[in-house]
Amino acid sequence: MKKIIFTDKAPAPIGPYNQAVLKGDTLYASGQIAINPATGQLVLETIEAETEQVMQNMKAVLQAAGMTFENIVKTTIFIMDMNDFTKINIVYGSYFNEKTAPARETVQVACLPKNVNVEISIIAIL
Repeated sequence: MKKIIFTDKAPAPIGPYNQAVLKGDTLYASGQIAINPATGQLVLETIEAETEQVMQNMKAVLQAAGMTFENIVKTTIFIMDMNDFTKINIVYGSYFNEKTAPARETVQVACLPKNVNVEISIIAIL
């Protein structure tokens, strides 16, 4: 049986999906974008600020599932402009120990929800 994970410390879903689903010991988290859950507003001042909000949203989802960034085994980063990769990577990397960082792919896409610049999804294991 799957368990739906929800926290008001991360943005509420904007469609027919959940923030995350826990099945057994595995957490599948939906992609997070830079919506400030307190205000409902997008954080788009800089790509660094946007990425920071995405990571804070993911942190809230992980905490709601009783996990931390150390539990993440796989991430997918979707970005609008590969020229932002280095700036995104610096913020993203600050959340992980490089020696135990998860597997990852980063792909440039044509468009993201609400026209944001970055979206990140994860898989984590207890």
